[in-house]
Amino acid sequence: MSTKKALMLSVLIPVGLALALPVAAMGPGGRGGDMERPSFTELDADGNGELTLEEMLAHRDARFAEADTDGDGSLSRDEMIAAAMGRVEESIDRRFERFDDNEDGLLSANELDDMRPRGPGPERLFSRMDEDGDGVVSAEEFETAAANMMQRRGGMGGQGRHGGGEGHGWRWGQSDEG
Repeated sequence: MSTKKALMLSVLIPVGLALALPVAAMGPGGRGGDMERPSFTELDADGNGELTLEEMLAHRDARFAEADTDGDGSLSRDEMIAAAMGRVEESIDRRFERFDDNEDGLLSANELDDMRPRGPGPERLFSRMDEDGDGVVSAEEFETAAANMMQRRGGMGGQGRHGGGEGHGWRWGQSDEG
């Protein structure tokens, strides 16, 4: 690998992680990438092979109650952080189980590469960001790429899953009746 390519990757990987971690912290029902959504079996509380709205709402309410550690019916910042960190820890544990091939409790660069979703590689991502094709990404190109990524993912404050609109997502502690 060339020094230039290694330098670009050393910048792009942390940037990608910085953009991805807040999304991953949303966990199930959010746009949490690797974070697992509840399985059909988890949602099918009575085990009859069919989901009802009541079962889905009960699961949502149970998640809220689990996060509401002081039982006051509201989530504090600390409770939300604790719930998100618990999900992140579970996700990391699953990654180690899946990708730590030699079971040494460490992930090598090759093992980390195996974790990368199969999609556009760093080179393709970089070329998308480098709109004018000059071999470097300006601050303006970077900001444009980040905004485009957030828009594609229904991000922050937009009309996506949690931002405005009719939003029938899985919001904790809210019913669609109120």
